[in-house]
Amino acid sequence: QVQPVESGGGLVQAGGSLRLSCAASGIIFSIIAMDWYRQAPGKQREWVASISRVGVRNYAASVKGRFNISRDYTKNTVYLQMNSLKPEDTAVYYCRDETGKWGQGTQVTVSS
Repeated sequence: QVQPVESGGGLVQAGGSLRLSCAASGIIFSIIAMDWYRQAPGKQREWVASISRVGVRNYAASVKGRFNISRDYTKNTVYLQMNSLKPEDTAVYYCRDETGKWGQGTQVTVSS
């Protein structure tokens, strides 16, 4: 199994939207949970959202109502739709699979 690969980061103005993608291993994707984390400069990495193998979703309080996690079993991909972005959402966003493998991260920068 290879590590997940994130994409979709970029620079956006406050109030805007971005969609992150995480391509995971096809061998076991359908039977594992997936998580998104983020790490802002000078801060510890924090959990953002998770989706179980059957699609149950959970969110950190700071993003609930603004972010939506989903998964496409046909593409072995997990998405993080981020709406109403705030400058404090600026961070490197990481995908992690249930086996503990991390992606390389994708930078999200929200300007005020």
